[in-house]
Amino acid sequence: MRDYEALLHPLIDPLIEKPEAVMIRELPGSTERDVTVLIVAEDDDTARLIGKRGAVANALREVVSIAGKADDSNCRIHLKFESFDEDKKDNGED
Repeated sequence: MRDYEALLHPLIDPLIEKPEAVMIRELPGSTERDVTVLIVAEDDDTARLIGKRGAVANALREVVSIAGKADDSNCRIHLKFESFDEDKKDNGED
């Protein structure tokens, strides 16, 4: 199984203001082939990771999708973005 935290941190850390506050966790998917990767960050950083019209989120999804296919596991990777600020939660879900 791939270490998605190690894969994503170098990609997202330069894009955000508080990389030390980012939490990346792998969650079980609905099937054996599905993997959900939860990225939780500060409210402003979550907005940066999603980007205008989801452009940054889509680019990150493309990278992890390729990584999921590269190791012959044929996993489908879903990225989910959440903010630590529960009052102003901003989700971008695959």
